[in-house]
Amino acid sequence: MNKSLLIFRHEFLSTIKRAGFIIMTLALPVLALLAIGVTQLISGIVKPSGPAQITNIGYVDQTGGFSQFNSQGTVELKPYNTPDTALRALVQKDVKEYFVIPADYATNGMVTIYTLEKQLTAPQEVQTAIKNFLSSNLMVNKIPGATINVIESPLYLNTVRVTDTGEVAKDQGGLSNLIIPLIFGVLLAMSLSFSSSYLLQGLGEEKENRLMEILLSSVSTRQLVTGKVLGIGVAGLIQVVVWVISLPLLLHLASASIGGFISTIHIQANFLAAGIVYFILGYLLFAVLALCIASISPTAREGQGMAAIFTMFSVAPFWFLSLLMLFPNSSVWIVFSIFPFSAPVLVILRLGLYGIPVWQLAASMAVMVLSIIAGLLLAAKLLRIYLLMYGKRPTIPEIVRSIGKS
Repeated sequence: MNKSLLIFRHEFLSTIKRAGFIIMTLALPVLALLAIGVTQLISGIVKPSGPAQITNIGYVDQTGGFSQFNSQGTVELKPYNTPDTALRALVQKDVKEYFVIPADYATNGMVTIYTLEKQLTAPQEVQTAIKNFLSSNLMVNKIPGATINVIESPLYLNTVRVTDTGEVAKDQGGLSNLIIPLIFGVLLAMSLSFSSSYLLQGLGEEKENRLMEILLSSVSTRQLVTGKVLGIGVAGLIQVVVWVISLPLLLHLASASIGGFISTIHIQANFLAAGIVYFILGYLLFAVLALCIASISPTAREGQGMAAIFTMFSVAPFWFLSLLMLFPNSSVWIVFSIFPFSAPVLVILRLGLYGIPVWQLAASMAVMVLSIIAGLLLAAKLLRIYLLMYGKRPTIPEIVRSIGKS
């Protein structure tokens, strides 16, 4: 056991001293602080520069019914009697552009706009002004003015979530339902990837440099694996804890200096706990996978290439995030929440977005624990058989036959 502790200490200290580990641990909080500071600085420097500039837009009314509501925010609509006079005004830069309301507008709703600039579509400000101008004139004398304003205004929908007892829930969701799971998911995927890659790289280099022969002459395979997995795992856990502790502080600072929807974001304690639990389970799973790959890989580079195929599962949930939001109750997500390699990130996303039934969480954790145990047994056999084997990587049939004989 003392030898495992020595290996643990060596791996832990060597990992936390890596430049890449230090940069990844501190870069995210530091960059977030810089972003908050720059945003606050810009908001303090940038001041409103006088009244808003008015944009002149011409129009030709061939119906004779559009003569009111010419002022639309920062857009002023100027009437012209004929298309020719409007065109001259455009060429002389009296108006930025102009549009023609045809005599049959009431039946087909078609309006043609003329401009000197190449455009995929008219600016949103101009589109809104023209739409409100047309609709207001169509409704005038038929609908009260206050009602016209409500019709033209965007919909402001306020959602309030209640509990099963009818009380207003503390966790109201909103944009935080998307932002917080995304942040946690990205950090979790990054930490799992870097932690397992450190383990894979270390074992691969030791095997490639024949250092493994010296190590195994002093310690057993079990002691070597235990020390390495725990040493790198604890370092990765410290990285996650730093991020988890800094995130609420950064959100509080951003809320105080920036405000807006950020002030509505609250991180639940159970969500933080779930993030740490799934990091531990995810790391152990990917660490076991790294042991298996390092055992059969002749070089560290080849081992990392093979591991990339499996680590793709950890980031795969981000590819289907839009589908997850549109179809949150699909059975596909239940299957992949239980599938061990995609479970860590997908469960965190689902837990933050919509919540997960307790039985699915229990099933997901149970499958991951069973996968870790099975992976450890497999890794132990592969380590005994192939750890000191150099040269060509064994094929899958050869691995199956070797495991069957051992």
